[in-house]
Amino acid sequence: MSCGIALSLALLMADPNVALAAAQPPAVAGAAVAVAAEPLFMDIVSRAGGLKSIVDAWKSNGTADVSGFFSGPDYTDFRTRAVALSTTDMQAHLVLKARATDGDLKCILRGISEDIPRRLEAVETATTPAARAVALDELSYLLNDNIEVITAPPRPDAQSGVPT
Repeated sequence: MSCGIALSLALLMADPNVALAAAQPPAVAGAAVAVAAEPLFMDIVSRAGGLKSIVDAWKSNGTADVSGFFSGPDYTDFRTRAVALSTTDMQAHLVLKARATDGDLKCILRGISEDIPRRLEAVETATTPAARAVALDELSYLLNDNIEVITAPPRPDAQSGVPT
């Protein structure tokens, strides 16, 4: 069994929303892909929104600049939830790939999945409040992107006139 198939099976068993999404029929070539109402994608939007709210609160009140913050329970819980979101984004990517969708969403979700751990590391390793503020901004933007790429309605392809 290839590693990709084994990974896909393991991910499918981990979250019932992934199994439900994977059961959807393959995409019709050239048809718009609108997934925002599916449970898996609604879950991603909800989680990303909750995490973004936390990051925005840290930005406004300076909590992340307090000594020992990154070893405390608030950040530890946040980090766990953010890594879980990253995993779910990758699951969504694999689901869309299995459906043979040809849109950008599957690639964007993979990129977000890969970028979340990097953004967390940037926040954790920032050596000054100014650098941490930039890292928090970038994490907030990434979480917002995670919401917007799913909730944005499919747009017609400019060349073919067919929604993508």
